[in-house]
Amino acid sequence: AVRAARAAFPAWRATPWQERVRLMRKTVELISERLFEIAAVNTLEVGKNRLESLGDVEEAADFVRCYCDAMEQFNGFIIPQLRENDKISNTSVMKPYGVWAVISPFNFPIALSGGPTAAALVTGNTVVLKAAEDTPFGPSLLAQCFIDAGLPAGVFNLVTGDKETGRLLVDHPDVAGVTFTGSHKVGMEIYSKLASGPNARPVIAEMGGKNATIVSKNADLNKAVQGVSRSAFGLQGQKCSACSRVFVHEAVKGEFVKRLAEAAKKIRIGDPSKSENWMGPVSTAKAYENYKRSVAEMKKKGARIVTGGETLELEKDGYYVAPTVVDDLPQSHEFWKQELFLPIVTVAGFDDLKDAINTVNDVPFGLTGGLYSEDESEIQTFLDNVEVGVAYVNRSTGSTTG
Repeated sequence: AVRAARAAFPAWRATPWQERVRLMRKTVELISERLFEIAAVNTLEVGKNRLESLGDVEEAADFVRCYCDAMEQFNGFIIPQLRENDKISNTSVMKPYGVWAVISPFNFPIALSGGPTAAALVTGNTVVLKAAEDTPFGPSLLAQCFIDAGLPAGVFNLVTGDKETGRLLVDHPDVAGVTFTGSHKVGMEIYSKLASGPNARPVIAEMGGKNATIVSKNADLNKAVQGVSRSAFGLQGQKCSACSRVFVHEAVKGEFVKRLAEAAKKIRIGDPSKSENWMGPVSTAKAYENYKRSVAEMKKKGARIVTGGETLELEKDGYYVAPTVVDDLPQSHEFWKQELFLPIVTVAGFDDLKDAINTVNDVPFGLTGGLYSEDESEIQTFLDNVEVGVAYVNRSTGSTTG
């Protein structure tokens, strides 16, 4: 695949950017035309509910549209610069790297395959996409959209396989750069490997989060409960942007925890291909075992399982677990800083907003965060001081997820 991509690179690089944009826009049309087929496979393969599966596919299309728009807005990133006199001109020109590897995750196998692939292709790179070992079917349907749009042979390539396939791709001397979405551990291994040595290569890595929501005493609790519930339990907590920590002002903590537990109990769990079910199974046997171990560990450390904490026998097949709300977990416990990737959310109280923000920031992640408050000064304090890439305020459809 790398050999094919390398052979195709010179001609693809020389293709006018307007033609590359045209082919990407044709790809978008095919993704949207095949939306329901790809989404159905996504539900069966990942365990997403119908809404989340449709969103995953259309998000891939949105990524492609966004990158095409950017190419047009900035004239292919061929940008005239200032001149020191009338006889000399200066131009900034963006050049592609070569063969770009895209290693995509299991939880957003369409959006996080399609987005990085389109970004690399439209800017003149050729691509080898490595689909996650647990979810290769959806990306194969996405790959067909790129191929059917008319990309020249070798410009786009799909490989499947386990971790060894990913390692071979990263280690390949003809791979010019990598986009990786996955765990912090693997992302840092890739980053360290490619950044060192005489032939350093670029890495774009998105590696998870331990995302927190702050609920002020001035919050609208209805918004807060709905937003936290959706972010904590959507896709069974298997999102890098999932809400897994909540810090609630002591004045409203009791009421918030009560309402959040009630919301969790109302969630319909089961076969995600059925429209009445909002939560499907966790994706793998490993995640199922991690859920059981995590709950047992928190109980052992004196935490109170407000609701959930058990596995569920709902269907003939599927690793079903209950959405879980945890209180009184000692704040010295590693689970406050460790990404679990499960439908488990821990809750703690606070008295001072700035102390809560400092606690939110005190993790090795900085992905997303949320606040619920109707007080403008508290909102500004949060936005000025929280250390996350994406901050949400009073978002009822998801406290930390977009």
